[in-house]
Amino acid sequence: MCGIIGVVATTPVNQLLYDGLLLLQHRGQDAAGIVTAEGKTFHMHKGRGLVRDVFRTRDMRSLPGRMGIGHCRYPTAGSAANAGEAQPFYVNSPFGIVLAHNGNLTNADQLKEEMFRLDLRHINTNSDSEVLLNVLAHELERAAAGARLDPETVFAAVAAVHRRCRGAYAVVAMIAGLGLVAFRDPFGIRPLIVGRNDAPDGAEWIAASESVALEGLGFRVVRDVGPGEAIVVTEDGSFHARSCAPRPTLMPCIFEYVYLARPDSTIDGVSVYEARLHMGEHLAGRIRRDFPGLAIDVVIPVPDSSRPSALELATNLGLTYREGFVKNRYIGRTFIMPGQTMRKKSVRQKLNTIDIEFRGKNVLIVDDSIVRGTTSREIVQMAREAGANRVYFASAAPPVRFPNVYGIDMPTRQELIATGRSEEDVAREIGADAVIYQELDALKRAVRDAGRHLAVFETSCFDGCYVTGDVTTEYLAEVEFRRDASRGEDADEAGAPQLDLNLAA
Repeated sequence: MCGIIGVVATTPVNQLLYDGLLLLQHRGQDAAGIVTAEGKTFHMHKGRGLVRDVFRTRDMRSLPGRMGIGHCRYPTAGSAANAGEAQPFYVNSPFGIVLAHNGNLTNADQLKEEMFRLDLRHINTNSDSEVLLNVLAHELERAAAGARLDPETVFAAVAAVHRRCRGAYAVVAMIAGLGLVAFRDPFGIRPLIVGRNDAPDGAEWIAASESVALEGLGFRVVRDVGPGEAIVVTEDGSFHARSCAPRPTLMPCIFEYVYLARPDSTIDGVSVYEARLHMGEHLAGRIRRDFPGLAIDVVIPVPDSSRPSALELATNLGLTYREGFVKNRYIGRTFIMPGQTMRKKSVRQKLNTIDIEFRGKNVLIVDDSIVRGTTSREIVQMAREAGANRVYFASAAPPVRFPNVYGIDMPTRQELIATGRSEEDVAREIGADAVIYQELDALKRAVRDAGRHLAVFETSCFDGCYVTGDVTTEYLAEVEFRRDASRGEDADEAGAPQLDLNLAA
């Protein structure tokens, strides 16, 4: 996942973009970048690190203009990016385009070959976002064919992008001399929402990953960008929208509601906070049905994303809810730390126990999910060191057993603790007395309870169903081989569990 934002305003946008990226910082902590437009001139600054570290006063002064885009990066390959892969990316042909992308293209290698062999374009980095930018640039050139560039041309180009690109992508881009462009893949896997502000000098528009960025900047939420839809906002604030995919189907990533998004955000019309409350309600039902003998003294959440679920679970079971972990706000989210060693080290730096809430008690710790198990193992150990008698561990999400290839750092089987293991096996691995997972159907119901208009979801990390229809076992093996090779590990390591995929058509 990454955070993206684009703004067309009546006053300089550099501060708006900076503040917006701070509101989206939870979506990526590896790198950040801003590009503004002043007429047909782009001004760019980007670099490695948190938003507050990348941009200094002198950098902000060098970003004039009333239109711009921003990006905070989360490395989907599992390791920190080099500075050259920080976004946004830029091409000067045919019109001058900058682009920021959240998601992952599953056919990036094929597109890269096409770019070189057929489109005569060279890709400079390993980033699929640069591939996507060049596909868009090439299709814009074809759609314009020497004519005047306008929103209709952009819609034709985005339609061609949808025909060529596979995977998940939410995009904000700027075209020199035209305006802001935002579009979403035909399944709407990654989120994108549009807002408006009626300023004294005219309408101002914003597109961003989450509604929290709009509301925090004083914009009114208009609506989510539909699957396969593109919007164009010209420099004068004129708004245009068009569905550019023949059969779009909204299938948002359900992990956005579990973990990725902020609880105060609304995604595709669903309150993330309300969805997490329902997750706790359904998880309580599973405990009542399948674990009636557990003697639980206290329910303790792992801050922050599991708090609503833990609170609702405790309420439904009539149990005491307590805060037993204190979070250091200056340590990043461990799930999106770039490496396993860094993740493990940062758990103890990020969390500290309040021992009186554990000492002599049977505790039920509730987390949003269990992915690699590294964080969970450390948390269970901390609870035992604080004096807990028994430690039960509940996950508001089902077992993560399959790689995610749509922009979340879950790419290999070996790293997913639930792959090939039962709940009892996972409990032994993390040192808990019992592990209790949410059921997938219950998770879907929890989100639907908060938004009954949603019919289907992208749930590949739980069930192995890849909605784009192009993810094969060979593709996943290649992803794993590259990841292992990049870390100097044996890509043919024995004992890796087999994947039983449910490949969607």
